[in-house]
Amino acid sequence: MPTRAQVAAGLRQHRMRGMTLIELMVVLAIVAILATLAVGSYRQYVLRANRTDATSALLRIQVGEERYFLQNNAYTTNVTVAPPAGLGVASPTPNGFYNIAVTPGSTGSIATSFSATAAATSTQTADTSCATLTINDQGQRSSAPSTTECWR
Repeated sequence: MPTRAQVAAGLRQHRMRGMTLIELMVVLAIVAILATLAVGSYRQYVLRANRTDATSALLRIQVGEERYFLQNNAYTTNVTVAPPAGLGVASPTPNGFYNIAVTPGSTGSIATSFSATAAATSTQTADTSCATLTINDQGQRSSAPSTTECWR
């Protein structure tokens, strides 16, 4: 038969097992806060990664335009038409995040200059800091609203 001291020690051990409801709620609150921060950061990372869809398409257009200019002594606005009549670049971009357009550049004539623009569509419209990316015949890159991080 156990003594009173042994019984009291056994009861204390029994009471120390498990968690209280308050402890459980504190842990859940901490996990919820961390999850909120992680999802927000992840979403920004995905938007930034999707910008490569636009930058790669615009760089392909720039190379295609220069090739077209060497052969025809003028630039073209035919983005989607296959070479030699156009550039053969898909619009919207392969992943569907940007629409591509080519317009006459700074001289106002497509024969002597061009400006290629990628405008965000579908889920990429949430990327408000880099909604539109542009490159021209001089290789100048810009974005709207103006920010320096869009072409990185």
